Amino acid sequence: MSRKYKFGDKTGAYFISFATVYWIDVFTREEYFGRIVESLDYCRKNKGMEIYGYCIMPSHVHLIFRSENGDPSGLIRDFKGFTSRKMLKAIEENPQESRKEWMLWMFERAGKKNSNVKFRQFWQQNNKPIEIWSFKVFEQKLNYIHNNPIESGFVTNPVDWKYSSARNYGDNDQTVLEIDIN
Repeated sequence: MSRKYKFGDKTGAYFISFATVYWIDVFTREEYFGRIVESLDYCRKNKGMEIYGYCIMPSHVHLIFRSENGDPSGLIRDFKGFTSRKMLKAIEENPQESRKEWMLWMFERAGKKNSNVKFRQFWQQNNKPIEIWSFKVFEQKLNYIHNNPIESGFVTNPVDWKYSSARNYGDNDQTVLEIDIN
């Protein structure tokens, strides 16, 4: 049975999560969070990605988005490919990264297990997009995203997690990443 999930309605909004291979906690440094935020912002401004909710956790990203161009699969594929290269380079070049050798070895190990990867694999391949077909589903997924840092024990209030759209909704704070609230 195929583990590849499909985007049904190409113009619909979707909830999607993607994780680093082996659930490696990569996003523990401001620089790494910043690279993902920059990439999301670029996709929003230049690739037709509408972002309705997000949360960047140490080993994974949650996103509620829509593709203006009707190609959500291509948008996520390009985002993951670009950020994979960008993150691997950032780790390689970071002199303060104490786990550099171990992380690069793990990414290389994952890459060797995947015939689609030439050298290192950063993201797990499965995404499992869930279509947002009603406002109730939207609220459910948005609450899940915003409560993820609480469930993980990082914060007690969703707006306290810097890399979450909870700040956009709760405090109307668009400073980290602008989203499409309207």
